[in-house]
Amino acid sequence: MNTLFAQDALLPTGWARHVLLQWNAQGQLTAVTPHSPPGNAPQVAGPLIPGLPNLHSHAFQRAMAGLTEFRGAAQDSFWSWRTLMYRFAARLSPEQVEAIATWLYIEMLEAGYTSVCEFHYLHHSADGTPYADAAELSKALLRAAHTAGIAITLLPVLYQTSGFGGTPPNEGQRRFIQSTAAMLRLLETLKPLCDTQGARLGMAPHSLRAVPPESLREAVAGLHSLDASAPVHIHIAEQTAEVDACLAWSGQRPVEWLLDHAPVDARWCLIHATHMSDTEYQRAAASGAVAGICPSTEANLGDGLFDMPRWQAAGGAWGLGSDSHACVNAAEELMLLEYGQRLQFRQRNVLADAQHAQVASATLLQAVAGGAQASGRAAHGLVVGQQADFCVLDAQHLALAGLGAPDMLSAHVFASHRTSALDAVWVGGRQRTHGGSHPLHEEAAAAFTAARRQLTKI
Repeated sequence: MNTLFAQDALLPTGWARHVLLQWNAQGQLTAVTPHSPPGNAPQVAGPLIPGLPNLHSHAFQRAMAGLTEFRGAAQDSFWSWRTLMYRFAARLSPEQVEAIATWLYIEMLEAGYTSVCEFHYLHHSADGTPYADAAELSKALLRAAHTAGIAITLLPVLYQTSGFGGTPPNEGQRRFIQSTAAMLRLLETLKPLCDTQGARLGMAPHSLRAVPPESLREAVAGLHSLDASAPVHIHIAEQTAEVDACLAWSGQRPVEWLLDHAPVDARWCLIHATHMSDTEYQRAAASGAVAGICPSTEANLGDGLFDMPRWQAAGGAWGLGSDSHACVNAAEELMLLEYGQRLQFRQRNVLADAQHAQVASATLLQAVAGGAQASGRAAHGLVVGQQADFCVLDAQHLALAGLGAPDMLSAHVFASHRTSALDAVWVGGRQRTHGGSHPLHEEAAAAFTAARRQLTKI
């Protein structure tokens, strides 16, 4: 039995003192005991907080972060950014995808993410021809996660059309396109590989504009015949232009259409869901689905702001993703989430709740619960039966030194911007970072740099 003792730990019920953790060989917590003597257990030097699941990632986009910050049109938008992203995606080799993902997953661990949901839509070779092994790029991502030591939920993406009503795909999408039958074969191939690695397998219909209704129905049914509890993630209502196009096609808004035509429940994650009506907020929350909020990417792309108080009032679950990886920092995503709400409502401490006056504690616990649900993993925090995924705050960090545990977490989120205030990270009971750094940091960074240099070479 593995043990660890913390003077302070953030449990789902709130902060607790003198907490003894125990977990088994499978990395599952078997005891979480407050007010306990340390006994012979090793002691951590700072407060213990749950690791945050990252519920939305496009790994390859980390290598293009910062490369689209110039005006290329009279009025740049998500759609002009997407064109640049397609050009970048067309250049990637499997080796480059793996190098980029390995470095990204190490960055995530160092930044407080302990698992990742990889929304993976790059399936084929550069000209759109399937690889001899249809799972080649999926396997590259599984290897990257294994090398880094991060838990992964792999979400192969179904992508078939470029717009509502079955508009044919364009040239920039040729690496993404899969028939429904091919997608189900891919899932059948990946299931035993994921099971062996301890990874979770789900599926992501890319969006309503990219997956026709019949394909959506068949793909979800096929996934759940393979694994009845498998997560389903979908981009939805990210842009107002998407809402307008869906209305023109169906007479309904995207979330409204989805709720009426798909078996949306707690297995589903609605990525972004930025532009919803009052009725959509109520109905989507009642379905049990998780809202996947990506504050840094939504700001970077000019998407708009999710109305979190309205979602919470309806009882909705939510989690956080770093999406395009303009930012890879769990604390910074929490900060940006709260700041977006402050700007929207011209108030402070919007996301504190009745149980937690500290915004950082309230939002971290909610994001952990929603992220765990969306990932399909037992990673709901420091509680018996869940994975031993946790982080230790660096009590010597200048932003944190001299503070009590709740204030340390608050400073970690709101005062240590862009600097690491984490000392160590565990995933499934295995320590993955030491002194804020991963053992493969330098090696993986060098491989990432080489891949990016190749991709950006003119």
